[in-house]
Amino acid sequence: MRLLDALVEQRIAAAAARGELNDLPGTGVAPGLGDDAQVPQEVHAANRILKNAGFAPPAVEQLRALSDLQDELNAVSDRATRCRLHARMLALHMALESLRGGPLVLPREYCRRIAERLSERAAGDAAGALSGEPGPQ
Repeated sequence: MRLLDALVEQRIAAAAARGELNDLPGTGVAPGLGDDAQVPQEVHAANRILKNAGFAPPAVEQLRALSDLQDELNAVSDRATRCRLHARMLALHMALESLRGGPLVLPREYCRRIAERLSERAAGDAAGALSGEPGPQ
């Protein structure tokens, strides 16, 4: 692939040296690589209409909500509030993954916390079994 890239670059440089690229349409104008640069051309008009009307795809709204929750989580120190915010973030991650149609991929922090909770519960159950008392529910 590098050979092909080098050949293309060489030909572009030669054409530019000959002046063949001087009068191309759009010369000197910044390319329109906005939010929809990766969106298929046939969807651009519909997206522009929805955007101008104030609508966003559900995935975009959920990503914004996740960002807002992370900011709120960073500002809170109360344990109960942090647990509630983590639960909301987990629910948003799950909803986002269902929109993508892929498997649920949790952030590392959630995986760590889930592992801690499970090990705490397992340790409590084991201690309860030894003492004859039920473990934490």
